[in-house]
Amino acid sequence: MASLSAQIPLCLALMMAACLMIGINGSIDGAQREFDYFALSLQWPGTICHKTRHCCSSNACCRGSNSPTEFTIHGLWPDYNDGTWPSCCYRSQFDVKEISTLLDALEKYWPSLYCGKSSTCFSGKGLFWAHEWEKHGTCSSPVIRDEYSYFITTLNVYFKYNVTKILNEAGYVPSNSERYPLGGIVSAIENSFRATPEVICSKEAVEEIRLCFFKDFKPRNCLASKTSCPKYVSLPAYVSMGREASESEMA
Repeated sequence: MASLSAQIPLCLALMMAACLMIGINGSIDGAQREFDYFALSLQWPGTICHKTRHCCSSNACCRGSNSPTEFTIHGLWPDYNDGTWPSCCYRSQFDVKEISTLLDALEKYWPSLYCGKSSTCFSGKGLFWAHEWEKHGTCSSPVIRDEYSYFITTLNVYFKYNVTKILNEAGYVPSNSERYPLGGIVSAIENSFRATPEVICSKEAVEEIRLCFFKDFKPRNCLASKTSCPKYVSLPAYVSMGREASESEMA
């Protein structure tokens, strides 16, 4: 019978072999397990921009009168039904030239609301779009297989389901004084979208709304989860002074 010291390396080797076969995501031979559904995550700039402490050219909150006043895109995320999600699924470095024809739309509807570069899977620090493509877009196969398709698909879904318009038509408009019933906001989206969204709050203010889709982009309910929102929430309005004015005020 082998000694205990001889058995330990053997056990470790068997464990490593098993991990390689199963993969860290529970798939065979290390292949990425296919996702179950998409979540389109939308940011409310009024909430996020109020947290801006200094301005920079990359932050859409600092565009003065051109700062966003409607929900903007955070990302299109492949998710699993168990509440987890894949990330950084295959090596495909973001290349801004691949989406050169989309840049105007992306700057308006999918801007970064922060200063500083974003972390990426394969490119070090980079653009906000690089983070979304490398972390989430690379996991969208077999529905979406390349960078351009990821961004154009996300834009098309965003335009089709205009959450800002849905809420405005229901009377939920940006305000720094009004509080709205969370149930009313959810119901307004459900009535139009035909599925239940997920609402994320920062204190009492709506920060994100997520719409969920089957892989053919038909609406489905988002996973039920404990909400971070109170019963009454706000949709803060935000008016940027612009980068130059903000820097002058700080000085």
